[in-house]
Parts: sequence; C-alpha cells; structure tokens
Amino acid sequence: MTIKKRGEKIERSEPGKKGAATLSTTVYQELRADLLAGRLKPGEKLRAEALGQRFSIASSPIREALNRLVSEGFVLLEDQKGFRVAPVSESELRELVLARCWIDGAAVTESIREFDVAWEESLVLSLHRLSRVSRWAKADATTPDSAWEELHREFHRTLVAGCGSRWIRRISEQLFDAAERYRLLAAQHIPERNELDEHKAIVDACLARDASKAVKLLEAHYGMTFSVIMESPNAPEQ
Repeated sequence: MTIKKRGEKIERSEPGKKGAATLSTTVYQELRADLLAGRLKPGEKLRAEALGQRFSIASSPIREALNRLVSEGFVLLEDQKGFRVAPVSESELRELVLARCWIDGAAVTESIREFDVAWEESLVLSLHRLSRVSRWAKADATTPDSAWEELHREFHRTLVAGCGSRWIRRISEQLFDAAERYRLLAAQHIPERNELDEHKAIVDACLARDASKAVKLLEAHYGMTFSVIMESPNAPEQ
C-alpha cells in the first residue's frame, strides 16, 4: 500500500505488505513534527480516536506511532489515562543543556583531533548556507523560517560529524530534538540575538584546531539559548 499526504489527511491505495508500517511511520513523522514545533502543547491529551479522525485511519497505526514517541520521551502513556504530550520543566531543560555540552563537546573535541579536509569543507559549507537564510521568513513572523530551521539542524549535525562515532552522532541528534522542542515553544518570544556570530566563532575555533576554545564557545552558545528560553513568557516551570 502506498500513501500520500493531502493537508492533514492520509490517502490510502490498495492494501499491500507495507501498509500498516507505512501508515504508522507517516503518522509518527507528522505528530513528531507537531510536537517539536509546539503545535501540540505539553500535557495535551492525545486520543487515538480523535487522531484517527484527523488522519482518516484506524486506531492501530495511531497507537503504534504514539508508542514510538513514548520511547523517545515526547509522549507519556499513563495507566487509565492514555497518551498525552510529555510535560516540560526547567530541571529537564537544564539536564538537556548539560547533556548536550557533554556529548557535543566530546564530539567536537574528537572531530578536531581527527581533523580532515572533508569535515573542514562540510563545516564551512553548512555555515555558509545557514548565513544565507534569514531566521525569520517575515519581519512580523512568530516562528522561525522552516528553511532556517533545517539548515540550523544541519549545521549542528555537521559540527559533531567528524567524531567518527555514529552512536555519538545519533545521541547528539536526539538531544538536539529534545532541546529544540523547548526552543520552539518559546520561539516567538526569543529576542534578537547574533546567533550567526556565535556559530561563526565556533567554526573559526574548529578550523584553528583549538578544541578547548571551540567547546567553551559551544557551551556558551547552549547556555545563552537556555537563558533566553527561561526569560520568555513560555518558560517551563520548575
């Protein structure tokens, strides 16, 4: 069975071997995107029946998708209460920032130690691409431009890519997604900030093969994001 999206509906063709898995994956991807973007709010109930109506499918693929999100920590499953969006808190955000500093700091240090031309070129290119896109699509926009978001993700992915460990890269990306949820919940209240300068300073330190400086700049970058989130009206409570 093949599927395609049209708005928020999923159209189904004739059943085949991959039908259930494909449906579940599509629902998972859409719900995950909604969670990261803050369109599904912390604590919001996720009823399989209502989601089934939204996607025009049975509840089984919906539950499979929700269980995948439970395993990633974005959704909670409570006895007698069902699924709901995982809550946010200052303590969890602090823990995420600390974990990112540890994991990404180690990855950047190793990337610099293993420095090669391919990583250097990809790092310069990812920064260049990010610099050419405005964070806000419009002057009065309340959420960052989707193109900027993807390039920002790719920049941080590239930053740790030279470490040589797929496990470290995978954990780094999981932590990025978890922290991104907090950032996007507060995005419309985040003040103007020279993020590009912060990114450039990190790249310059990497190209200079100064691991200590690069890690300190990266930690300051994550720390600044934590501060602006906690100063926003949508800051998570302790």
